[in-house]
Order: sequence, then structure tokens, then C-alpha cells
Amino acid sequence: MMIVAAGVKVHLVLGHTDMTKGLDGLAMLVQAMLKQDPFSGHLFAFRGKKAWLLKILFWDGNGLCVASYDRL
Repeated sequence: MMIVAAGVKVHLVLGHTDMTKGLDGLAMLVQAMLKQDPFSGHLFAFRGKKAWLLKILFWDGNGLCVASYDRL
């Protein structure tokens, strides 16, 4: 479970994403596709080709983090 602070937006990326991408690749997708700043503190959720794969990219104040979920 993730506790999200008030005012934090959750951006859902439509379609499926290559789940082999790491921090840099996902941050580039946020900048290119969503025209957002990956360091904004918002959450960016990416879905894999298999619907049960999920990665969430976020800035925690110290660095970029990726939380990955398999078989929700």
C-alpha cells in the first residue's frame, strides 16, 4: 500500500509500456508522452502488455523511485 500526500496527482499512461524500461526510460516517457516533469512529486503509472504488470514512477524528494507490482 502506498500512502499518497494531499495534492499529489496520479497520471495513468494509456496503452501498454515496455516493462523492461528502468528509471531513465520511464522518465523519458513521462517527458515525451505526457509533457510532465518526472521530478514533480506526482505518480506516473505504467501498465505492461499483460494487464497485471504495473510500474509506478515517482520522486520521493531524494531521487526517482520505481514501484513495480506483479499479479495485483
